[in-house]
Amino acid sequence: MTLEFRFAVVSDLHVGLPETIWDHPQRFHLIEVAIPAFEQILEHLETEALDALFLPGDLVQHGERRNHTWLARRLARLPYPVYVVPGNHDLPLLPRDPERVVAAEFPQIYRRQGYGAGDRLWYSCTLAPELQLIGLNSNAYREDGEVVGRIEGEPLQWLAAELERCRDRFVIVMLHHNLLNHLPRQARHPLGRRYILENAPELLALLTAAGVELVLTGHLHVQSLRRHGRLRELTTGSLVSYPHPYRLCHLQRDDQGHTRLSVTSHRIEAVPEFEQLQRFSRRWMGDRSEAFMRRLLTRGEPALSPAAADPWLPQLRHFWADLAAGDARFRFETMPLPLRRFLEEHGNPDGGDNQSCIDWEPWPRSLPQAI
Repeated sequence: MTLEFRFAVVSDLHVGLPETIWDHPQRFHLIEVAIPAFEQILEHLETEALDALFLPGDLVQHGERRNHTWLARRLARLPYPVYVVPGNHDLPLLPRDPERVVAAEFPQIYRRQGYGAGDRLWYSCTLAPELQLIGLNSNAYREDGEVVGRIEGEPLQWLAAELERCRDRFVIVMLHHNLLNHLPRQARHPLGRRYILENAPELLALLTAAGVELVLTGHLHVQSLRRHGRLRELTTGSLVSYPHPYRLCHLQRDDQGHTRLSVTSHRIEAVPEFEQLQRFSRRWMGDRSEAFMRRLLTRGEPALSPAAADPWLPQLRHFWADLAAGDARFRFETMPLPLRRFLEEHGNPDGGDNQSCIDWEPWPRSLPQAI
């Protein structure tokens, strides 16, 4: 083997120290489990021959400086490198609040987690002689303060130059927002498009032209693996929502350029005060799903009226939890055909969202010039 690299992925940690946790009766996220669950993962990772840990955004609950500081210090104590990128919760655009981190501080806080001495929200690190990591900031801000996914201007120009420089390497790109559709027509649905880059086609064209084969994202809180040509996007669910997953990955490449990525997903089954976390968390999400599912059915396709959607909501109590778990198999035989098709399209009966083995044949790094 010319390359063998083992890494873990934990996404959307939403770390919240007890005194910072926001209490809202309808919140989906079990922020209380973030720290004990993460500590349990780190204990597991001590038993693995790990080369790196990747955290693709939403590191803390809502940009709190105390939470960022706690996490950066905890990561600095680990015996392997850790790499992070910011998510929308890490750099929320709020009225200036001294308790919350602003964009310029983020690279300083996480200088030991990929940023080094740089002051930009994007970076490139050589992980091994044939392996490169590119970390991107996918947060952009509208005038109304809403955080959206977009990469443009200077970071996009820098990325094009960096990809050209790394053409002879296997490149992993990490960002928070999704690049591909992980839900049916995600980029067009009013609920789904907030999780995907607004200029995803532009970035996708750049990455595929450069031969990038692996992208790591989070944000959607769903276990999912999707492909576009040779490119695979591995999206990891949130540590603080069902099914509380994390991933172990083994990347291998031989001297002929044949590459394999083996992905194994794990779940946090229990933490103190939540001894049956999986059961509790699935019920917790189901208890809060009605309003979300009503919006899913009434905004965009299938565009039901609230009166038409409401009778079906009891059957959909655990729809989002089962979707978040990955490898979902949905059957709604009693529903009207258009609604049934829409919902069943969200499933992935062929599997691969949680356990996968991906093989790439050698990519022609030097393409012949067109005549």
